[in-house]
Amino acid sequence: MPEITVTVNGTEHRLDVHDRLLLTDLLRDRLRLTGTHLGCEHGVCGACTVLLDDLPVRGCLVLAVQADGRQVRTVESVAPDASTLHPVQQAMADCHGLQCGFCTPGIVMTLVAMHERDERPATDEVDEALSGHLCRCTGYRNITEAAHRALGCEREEARR
Repeated sequence: MPEITVTVNGTEHRLDVHDRLLLTDLLRDRLRLTGTHLGCEHGVCGACTVLLDDLPVRGCLVLAVQADGRQVRTVESVAPDASTLHPVQQAMADCHGLQCGFCTPGIVMTLVAMHERDERPATDEVDEALSGHLCRCTGYRNITEAAHRALGCEREEARR
């Protein structure tokens, strides 16, 4: 059984893992970070999106051994403190984009990665990024509005 070292949300962990253990299972079952949700387990729905070295990945398509020596960030790391939401989280709350919340962590992680690039994406780029997430509540209008607000493309959306 390989031993890996992975830094999750700023904390380094040394763990013995099975070769076929998924990153999502490592996060949820071993590290008790249950904010990352497992939906389809085929990489289609995006609920399991986490940041691996600051890039969004589907946690259900990454083996834990592939995260060896790398940085992983989950939705638990996003808010700066217990009483303040990240701008992406705040926009989701303000625009009623939370729905049931199952898909929200994955969407938030995708948008946080875009937000941290420190450039204003085009509305089409935001829409394309969101197209990789399935909301079972079908609340796409509010999610899209929140994404555009958080990433500063609200005015372009209003012109459409």
